[in-house]
Amino acid sequence: MDNIAIKFQNVTKSYLISRMKYGRFSDDFGIFLGKLIGKNRHKTLQRETLLAINDLSFTVHEGECLGIIGRNGSGKSTILKLISKITYPKSGQITVNGKVGAFIELGAGLHPELSGKENIFLYGAILGMKKQEIKGKYADIVKFSGIEKFIDTPIKRYSSGMYARIGFSVVSFMDPEILLIDEVLAVGDQNFQKKCLDKMKRFVKSGKTIVFVSHNMDAVKLICSKAIYLDGGKIKMQGETKTVISHYLDDVKGSKNESQ
Repeated sequence: MDNIAIKFQNVTKSYLISRMKYGRFSDDFGIFLGKLIGKNRHKTLQRETLLAINDLSFTVHEGECLGIIGRNGSGKSTILKLISKITYPKSGQITVNGKVGAFIELGAGLHPELSGKENIFLYGAILGMKKQEIKGKYADIVKFSGIEKFIDTPIKRYSSGMYARIGFSVVSFMDPEILLIDEVLAVGDQNFQKKCLDKMKRFVKSGKTIVFVSHNMDAVKLICSKAIYLDGGKIKMQGETKTVISHYLDDVKGSKNESQ
């Protein structure tokens, strides 16, 4: 457990967002004079900064599975995007040691007009696999996905669960050292979810690393040795999985009681 797979040191990430601000006539008399009578508002673009995660520090060692839990908008997916370098921090330091395979957004890297077969090669290439490597693993990828009958069908006709099957199957067979999985597995049927969780357990047993974002507390308990509870972009608690989940569920229950 001495080898570090992922390390966040005081990491902060913010996004610049824009929204339309509606002002009164008195806000800008010049604009008022330029408007037709009867129009009582004008629109201006207002920029705001959204702090997605704030001063996060944690470490994941090789062979660990870290669960990340929390309410929607708490910063869970942002962590995965930072690890996979889809985006970069505003401040702090991120260390990642190992080849990363990420399945964090349903449909990302897939083209709706292409067939399942063509998308396997496309997505594999995007993930850094060579064509010969994909060819060598193609039969296993298709078999694991369970969509053999539809492999030549354009995926625009696939359900969201079938998208998940293609995406997870390709990522899991690219043989990454670090696997990042978001809530996207929630759209699959129960049999495929179990199949994915079993594969993830074998992945960890082989000494590799997983970061797993989910609202499914049973799944997190099943495969994660430790967990982080995010709240408002900050770590509210981290430690042993069952303890962290218990604390989170108590907070959720408390919030529901307060709203009633």
